[in-house]
Amino acid sequence: MTQSINFPICNSCIAPYGSWDDLGKQLHALGLDGIEGIVDPDDFDPSFPASLLSGYHMVFYPDWLDFYRQNSSELLRKFGSMEMVGRVYRGTRPEDLMKQFKDDLSYAVSLNTPYVVFHVADVSLEEGYTYRWLHTDQEVLDASLEFINELLRDVSPTFDFLVENQWWPGFTFTDPQKTEYLLSRIDYPRVGIMLDTGHLMNTNTKLRTQAEGVDYILDMVRLHGDIKDRILGIHFHQSLSGSYVRKNTGSVPDGFPTDYFEAFFQNYLHIQKIDRHHPWTEPKCVRILDEIRPRYLTHELSYGTNRPQLTVTKKQLNTIRKGRLHD
Repeated sequence: MTQSINFPICNSCIAPYGSWDDLGKQLHALGLDGIEGIVDPDDFDPSFPASLLSGYHMVFYPDWLDFYRQNSSELLRKFGSMEMVGRVYRGTRPEDLMKQFKDDLSYAVSLNTPYVVFHVADVSLEEGYTYRWLHTDQEVLDASLEFINELLRDVSPTFDFLVENQWWPGFTFTDPQKTEYLLSRIDYPRVGIMLDTGHLMNTNTKLRTQAEGVDYILDMVRLHGDIKDRILGIHFHQSLSGSYVRKNTGSVPDGFPTDYFEAFFQNYLHIQKIDRHHPWTEPKCVRILDEIRPRYLTHELSYGTNRPQLTVTKKQLNTIRKGRLHD
């Protein structure tokens, strides 16, 4: 099993660690293999060494479907002007979006990545508050399949293509029929799932403890039967935010900014309180790893300014060790 942390390939992110080589030494000291990288196009570091890459997370736009379908009335309602649409998506046409993804995939391939991760979801800023969806799971799945199959057209199968579950409309890993629908229609020979444990917990706002979260995740895995074998990777973290969601969703808050980027920043802070990316402290979490036996394990943890990333990673690694001792 390859183990990594999530880490942006950018200059400002590596600066606190000294260099990529220094980061690699610290990761190896923890028994980890490297990073699951994602590119920050505004702060890209071309000196990143391919030897440190354990996997690659593709670029993503949480709210992309109306742009892809060129739904002008919805785009104007959400962004205020087509000029703002162009700024957000770095273009104005679906072809511009596809080019970004193709360029991103080409970079991942140039690094000899063993896998790439692709989000299959769609959510606007307002939906993050209202929890009233503008698109159905099926609409998001069908559009994603169209996009993915164009993205992978004529691409050599040198990597595993892993779809990641969210708790927004699209792929949630709560309905085996929809999961099978998605997997079976991707025209690529190496397709699997990157199961995000915290995102799966976010689909059940009744969860109160990490132990309940472990049981729920295992219930969903077992509900999927043989599809379990398609789970090749895990984004490992826990998220208990049901109480917050019940108190802070249902409507857009009063005084919500009208400027898109101001609204995005406020919404981002809100989403962080829903999708917590906290380290597991319940040793029972090892049951998830034992049930799935993933090929790739990414410790995808939130750390902020006061919690160094490797500190919270050590905390989760220690929890796994405790779980192994208790078995």
